[in-house]
Amino acid sequence: MVDHDIKAVWYETDHGWSRVTEVLVFLYWLAHAASHHVVSRAFAKPKSALHNIVHRVNRPQSVRVGNCASSTLTLSTGAPQGCVLSPLLYSLYTYDCTATSSSTIIVKFADNTVVMGLISDNDERAYLEEIKHLENWRQENNLLLNVRPVLVPPYQLPGKEGSSASLSPQMPKRLPSKVLRNFYTCTIESILTGNITVWFGNSTKQDRQALQRVVRSAERITHTELPDLQTIYYKRCQTKARRIVKDPTHPNNRLFSLLRSGRRFRSLKTKTERLKRSFFPQAILALNQGN
Repeated sequence: MVDHDIKAVWYETDHGWSRVTEVLVFLYWLAHAASHHVVSRAFAKPKSALHNIVHRVNRPQSVRVGNCASSTLTLSTGAPQGCVLSPLLYSLYTYDCTATSSSTIIVKFADNTVVMGLISDNDERAYLEEIKHLENWRQENNLLLNVRPVLVPPYQLPGKEGSSASLSPQMPKRLPSKVLRNFYTCTIESILTGNITVWFGNSTKQDRQALQRVVRSAERITHTELPDLQTIYYKRCQTKARRIVKDPTHPNNRLFSLLRSGRRFRSLKTKTERLKRSFFPQAILALNQGN
């Protein structure tokens, strides 16, 4: 197992460390969910070297469209697009990038990091110090920032004389329902339905009711009718099941077998309620209901 890990993370280097050391550093960083700063102190290694160890993992990658596949290219940095580890690795990498003042916050996204600050009595020192702190963090972690400053007119907060926040004074009192619905679909609904085909089937009645209350609250705010989670669950199951049926190379393609009629799929035999409410039996049920 260790030999396999060593081969997986090994690459040509000139720093003189053993391959075992590199594997230990990589596994320690991944298992402990630690930032580069913590790992650097644990192994007494510079952060720049740790960055190379963590991210320069040789990984073959190719592109497939239908039955056509490109030649394989070995990548040594980054994570595959759509990889479930990507958000975890990003969170670990930016764990120690936090605000140093109670009047400032750092909103971190993969391609757009925003520093927001509450400026009182035209005192911008805390905000400017936060910008300088972020710049120092960037240099320590070998990152490049594409700085694009955005100036927002100050907005007087009700009952807070001399305080300002990043809000526009021309902001309308109520946004159009279409804008509110788009915000709900892109933000709230995407959080509520993340990996819904995995967990919704075996969720409890109380959990479903609690989540549905969020949807009903959003309907009152947006003044529009929104799809309930049960409907979204069945649609997601149908979509994912159809992809599996169309892909004969999928390892679970054999679970979707048609009956003699050729219009409905054979139900899976399940001995427990937990298995019955899992993805594949529910996906077959969703396909049969849609036919």
